[in-house]
Amino acid sequence: MTREAIPPRSEDGRSMKRLNVMVAFGTRPEAIKMAPVVEALRRHPDRLRPVVTLSGQHREMLDQVLSVFDIVPDHDLDVMAPGQSLAEVAAAVICGLDRLLAEEAVDLLLVQGDTTTTFAAGLAAFYRRIPVGHIEAGLRTHDPSRPFPEEMNRRLTARLSAVHFAPTERAKANLLAEGVAEPSVVVTGNTVIDAMLAVMTKHPIGHDASAGDAKTILVTAHRRESLGKPLEAICLALLDLVDRHDDMRIVFPVHGNPRVREIVCGRLSGRDRIALVPPLDYPELCRQMAGAHLILTDSGGIQEEAPTLGKPVLVLRNETERQEGVDAGTCRLVGTDRQRIVEAVDRLLGDPAEYSAMARAVNPYGDGKAAERIVRYVLEHF
Repeated sequence: MTREAIPPRSEDGRSMKRLNVMVAFGTRPEAIKMAPVVEALRRHPDRLRPVVTLSGQHREMLDQVLSVFDIVPDHDLDVMAPGQSLAEVAAAVICGLDRLLAEEAVDLLLVQGDTTTTFAAGLAAFYRRIPVGHIEAGLRTHDPSRPFPEEMNRRLTARLSAVHFAPTERAKANLLAEGVAEPSVVVTGNTVIDAMLAVMTKHPIGHDASAGDAKTILVTAHRRESLGKPLEAICLALLDLVDRHDDMRIVFPVHGNPRVREIVCGRLSGRDRIALVPPLDYPELCRQMAGAHLILTDSGGIQEEAPTLGKPVLVLRNETERQEGVDAGTCRLVGTDRQRIVEAVDRLLGDPAEYSAMARAVNPYGDGKAAERIVRYVLEHF
């Protein structure tokens, strides 16, 4: 027998079964947040066998992240097709995953966040009576329509899960208020901090010489509820800001969604000091965040990442499931009202004390060891 073939043993000498842990995800944000978990699982080859399974809910942006983190999936359902509805995506994930769960003799399924892949994978595992571990559990806006369908996806995933890896105490409190048993909730921090720190170690952040002396404002906006008039208002606010501040430069990575591109490019293309760029790979996004003076975003991940870099975040939403950042002072809700956005940016640019208070606030989302805590729990309880 080779060393790898010798089954692990418990303290009393009995053979221990190696756990088959399926890690299922389908979008770029999920991949970023799951990458540290995959890496942590790989550190225990005698006890754990990670089975990385993609739904393919995103494609190009997902593959980009896999390359950065050196992840080669074991399975790819490749579920997406042009014009597909949410129901069709969910059905394709359930049917595709059902077969793989049986073939791989999966002992535990790990899912992350609030995507259609997350909920559908959890339901497939539930049908097979396979326990589900939900990473980034407990985030809530308490409004089922905002964000849609993410708020309902995470609520439903909670009902399917055996263990809830909550990123913060607030997230844990949300779960307990919904009747989730306290022993099944583990506060871990958010794995996105693990991912960002790992990438910044591997890809050191250099100075962006192209910015010159200008203050760079990084902008991202793509959420479904922002489409239409809200996104129009955001673009108009950006035009107002560059007209008011000669020392301002805006960098706006434009999402691939045609509805986003139509509005953003239609309003902002060709304008001085507004750079519309393609979606950034993750190392470049980290570099842009590090080089920005402040950030305007409707992204959940950036609300969690930017405070570690000391960057104030103005959230282009009317509510957030990441209230911890608002309470800590690292983030501020400004919504999508044109005048409110302009006033919020003006205030930060004109008041160094207010800017410093946001920049120096402590990030409430963890210390970069969330994946390690998740895997330790799996080892101890499964």
